[in-house]
Amino acid sequence: MSQTERFYKIDQLLQSNKVMSRQQLLDALQISWATLKRDLAFLKERFNAPIVYDRDAGGYRFSTPNTGPAYELPGLWFSAEETCALLTMHSLLAELEPGLLTPHVQPLLSRLEAILGRDQQSFNQVTQRIRLVRTGIRRKGSKYFSLISRALLERKQIKVLHYSREKDERMDRLLSPQRLVFYRNNWYLEAWCHARQALRRFSVDAFETVELLGQDTEDVSHDDLIEQFDAGYGIYGGKDVQIAVLRFSEASSRWVADEEWHPNQAGTLDPDGTYTLRVPFSDSREIAMDILRLGHHVEVIEPAFLRNEVQAEIARISSVYAKK
Repeated sequence: MSQTERFYKIDQLLQSNKVMSRQQLLDALQISWATLKRDLAFLKERFNAPIVYDRDAGGYRFSTPNTGPAYELPGLWFSAEETCALLTMHSLLAELEPGLLTPHVQPLLSRLEAILGRDQQSFNQVTQRIRLVRTGIRRKGSKYFSLISRALLERKQIKVLHYSREKDERMDRLLSPQRLVFYRNNWYLEAWCHARQALRRFSVDAFETVELLGQDTEDVSHDDLIEQFDAGYGIYGGKDVQIAVLRFSEASSRWVADEEWHPNQAGTLDPDGTYTLRVPFSDSREIAMDILRLGHHVEVIEPAFLRNEVQAEIARISSVYAKK
């Protein structure tokens, strides 16, 4: 624990408890008596902390504020509402990638704990009060996430062994990372593939090995990334964009009208209570899956080939259930 972290911890302990004995402070901080004396003296002399030793109570406590500058530790300060919001976000991020941020934000967390301590709230309760429910997350962890993040931010190339589930084959690839995307409970890397001389999107958990190289990345403009990956629907990119026209039942329209299927969608509520949604897509696979997910509550109006694909899949599903 650094000296700054100890200051925040001492502040938290004294704010959360009326009196702390010397031994209680030593046990909580895991430091020597000489170090504790120096820390207390520093807080009182440099920050005007109103810390006193109460002989009757047998310990240290905060007294009435001293004359002079108001006591305040340096660094980040937040209101109770801001603190709760930050802790909520930290909990969510920790769920997305356990342990990734903890080493980097520990000093901030010490300060947040101190703030919450004043309201008699426990930081440990955060994980009990906030639950992130995720379905479809792949059980194979993205163990190279930190290394990929480093390559992305330092603008360095990586060499990976990529496993293609679709083709059931492995291939060495040289990549220039461009963006990391968290989509439907899984991480994806958008990168320039040097072998294909084109932009590609990879599931991070499909990398079986990752090696950070010293060569700088071949950068791709933000506009090119948007054109390649963001114009279509879902995780499937592509520049050849078409418009799907979908009509939703009156019952489902009460939900779908408030949903975003794509940033560039357009929807209208029809006089009969149905809802018509126009969604851009460049690959039919994912939008077809979402259409089938809603069953009889949605109908594909256009284009004809997408309507035919959905009809064909419905027929295949029916054939499975027709078997005895």
